[in-house]
Amino acid sequence: MENQKLPNATAVLVLGILSIITCCCYGILGLILGIVGLVLTNKDLIVYNQTPEKFTNYQTLNIGKILCIIGIVLSAIAILYFIWIIKMIGLDALQDPALMQEKIRNIQQNMGH
Repeated sequence: MENQKLPNATAVLVLGILSIITCCCYGILGLILGIVGLVLTNKDLIVYNQTPEKFTNYQTLNIGKILCIIGIVLSAIAILYFIWIIKMIGLDALQDPALMQEKIRNIQQNMGH
């Protein structure tokens, strides 16, 4: 029997890397890429568990899965951070630089006292 490669292992690895890289894009893109990577991982794991001796790139799939999980966690942290920023400063201040400077000064003064 000839060894084969898992069909989505490379895609999962690429999605995991991209989810980490794009976690700073407000967290949304990294979260989506990480979740898609995990879905593809689960599909490949089902195929792999049926005949593990048939496939040679399980390690690539496993590394991609780990990277997807890291990307999801970092993206969730980024989303929570941006929600916190919006809560502290407000949407109006994000659109008006003068108002943002005033809000930041107020926050700094409140933290200083």
